[in-house]
Amino acid sequence: MADAPSPAVLLPETEVARVVAEMAARIAPVIDDDTVAVVLLTGGLWFAADLTRALSRVGRNVRFDALWLASYGDEQNSRGKIDVYAPLQRSVEGRKVLILDDVFDTGLSLAEAVRIAQQAGASEVLTAVFAKKPWPLPRAPEPDFVGWEAPNRFLVGYGLDHAGTLRGLPDVCALD
Repeated sequence: MADAPSPAVLLPETEVARVVAEMAARIAPVIDDDTVAVVLLTGGLWFAADLTRALSRVGRNVRFDALWLASYGDEQNSRGKIDVYAPLQRSVEGRKVLILDDVFDTGLSLAEAVRIAQQAGASEVLTAVFAKKPWPLPRAPEPDFVGWEAPNRFLVGYGLDHAGTLRGLPDVCALD
């Protein structure tokens, strides 16, 4: 069995923390403490944990929920459809929702999450992604908040995975 290539660091842990803090400063003025932050599982968990703590440091203590959506499975390319494994657990009726995800590439997961929040009665839906990858086709909706414009590479670390592995790397790396 050949050794897998070592991931190349693209964004070190210190830069990840800086990006998240800067995002919190941009997001805090447009939300309130009744806002429900909805993380897209499982990849968005690392970003959501760091961002909600960063928001707390700037005076915003949001409510928290999760949607478990999947479009990749264990593949490196999206299957082109979204599976919903777990719906929202708390009511978002009449509340602002802030959807949090790790990476924006095809836009399918984010679009589905926005649709679910709107259908659940959210008064407004905002979206924040840690990384946005280039894509050759128009995507809807474009994220409201983007932390890092990522290169068109296969990313791992900071919640991003390869077949369920490498999510726990503190840096954002490329595995290609």
